[in-house]
Amino acid sequence: MATIAFIGLGNMGGPMAANLAKAGHEVRAFDLSSQALETAKSQGCSVANSAQEAASGAEFVISMLPAGKHVRGLYVDGEAPLFDIVNSDALIIDCSTIDADTARAVAAAGEEKGIGFVDAPVSGGVGGAKAGTLTFIVGGSEAQFAKAKPVLEAMAKNIFHAGDHGAGQIAKVCNNMLLSILMAGTCEAINMGVKNGLDPAVLSEIMKQSSGGNWALNVYNPYPGVMENAPASNGYQGGFQVDLMFKDLGLAMDVSQQSASPVPMGSAARSLFNLHKANGNGGLDFSSLMQFYQDKDA
Repeated sequence: MATIAFIGLGNMGGPMAANLAKAGHEVRAFDLSSQALETAKSQGCSVANSAQEAASGAEFVISMLPAGKHVRGLYVDGEAPLFDIVNSDALIIDCSTIDADTARAVAAAGEEKGIGFVDAPVSGGVGGAKAGTLTFIVGGSEAQFAKAKPVLEAMAKNIFHAGDHGAGQIAKVCNNMLLSILMAGTCEAINMGVKNGLDPAVLSEIMKQSSGGNWALNVYNPYPGVMENAPASNGYQGGFQVDLMFKDLGLAMDVSQQSASPVPMGSAARSLFNLHKANGNGGLDFSSLMQFYQDKDA
């Protein structure tokens, strides 16, 4: 069992840290939210007063942060960067979804100090974080991946080595761009069926068993009442926020531009989510895009 510092206890990070503690690891947790720290403590983590306190002497440091600037600030150029504190044999596992260039730059800064760093963004949502069935997409060396894998297994169903540093982030934004396209298409199809008199549950089952089946339809249905445990049936609360999907689509557009990769469907999906966000829905689950298509009195 390892000594693990876990920085960032939000909707995803909190359950991930809890699963590490449940597996028997010593987890030192830190977050700016006192409520998040109380929850972590109740789930078997020890609570640190700062990220620096959590990371001191830890064998692994796992972070789950909102954006690339937060990752750089934590490890490289903040007031007390962790690369100046952690042991040289520690491995940093950053599970944030950020741009690949930042991931590569932070990895290079760690390498200068002899500290290993991998980018390991996740897929699977809050449900997967709670159940310990996330998919980790890792960018780093073969040796770093092998070192990270036993720790990730306590939180994962699938663990992939995507390639060198930054590769995890590229694979993640490819996946999320496709997910946004699938969700938009699923919302369009169900809404059209309902407006023509079909029962959304019956139509969904027909499409699930036909060639239209996809993850958004099969396990994350965006129409209220069709799937009991989906965010759509809980006022679109929880899950993966529109704000975060829009952020990830921005990262995908950057990758598209840098590599001259045409993404007309991804661009259309980003525009849809941008409009939905602009209408005040940024805090809702991304399946709430269904509301964008519905009549206002629906």
